[in-house]
Amino acid sequence: MSTVAISAQDINKLRQTTGAGMMDCRKALTETNGDFEAAIDWLRKQGQKVAAKRSDREAKEGVVIAKTTADNKTGIVVCVSCETDFVSKNIDFVNFAQSIAQAAIEQDVKNIDDLFKATVNGVTVADLVNDKLATIGEKIGVTKFERIEANFVASYIHGAYRIGVLVGMDKASEETGKDVAMQIAALNPVAVDAANVPAEVILREKNIIIELMKQDPKMAGKPDEMLAKIADGKMGAFFKEQTLTAQSFVKDGSKTVGDYLKEAGGVSVTEFKRVALG
Repeated sequence: MSTVAISAQDINKLRQTTGAGMMDCRKALTETNGDFEAAIDWLRKQGQKVAAKRSDREAKEGVVIAKTTADNKTGIVVCVSCETDFVSKNIDFVNFAQSIAQAAIEQDVKNIDDLFKATVNGVTVADLVNDKLATIGEKIGVTKFERIEANFVASYIHGAYRIGVLVGMDKASEETGKDVAMQIAALNPVAVDAANVPAEVILREKNIIIELMKQDPKMAGKPDEMLAKIADGKMGAFFKEQTLTAQSFVKDGSKTVGDYLKEAGGVSVTEFKRVALG
């Protein structure tokens, strides 16, 4: 019996590499004491031939599906990947992805690991993915999953299933939700507002600004404390470009998204998720 702890991340990595089912990957890693390459060999010995032969191929195409519950209180977005756009544009593949997303909604799936345990017509998603892989002859997988809950969740799919967006708001407004989702799809903000930008993102951006200033001859000899203060001031431009409410509204550049939300009845965006292919 293995003494090595097998994490969900390890299982997911093996599953994405081989296309094998989640439980098979868990067993393979357990049987091989967590040795990744040995686990691939173990799976091959169990008959996972198609997946093993295609483990070095990247699945960069696919479809992204965003859905909400009937009451718009919960939304999910899932990316089902494949290797070629020929497959991703096939209606059967789109319907396959839609069935997985619908299972996530109907069975209240909370995360990607649970998604593989969900069932479609009595068959687990993990087994469905394996079956589809063998049928179409391409490496496929469920590679991304996001979920949010709010008083009202709007969903939006952009660009022939290439981007999926969820927007959580404090009050119901389908039109507003769609407009904001289109904004997020187009401009990919990092957070709702400046207060919600992760600390590590702010630190990274400030360090970049400081390094650029150090390369400027006019800043030569300036103390680090002064550069840090100047960087703090320059962060305003970053927040304007990269946070949702401060961005110029794509449908009317004369106002910000924050202005638009106020005009829409004081709607607040509580959270959003954006999932794109690649």
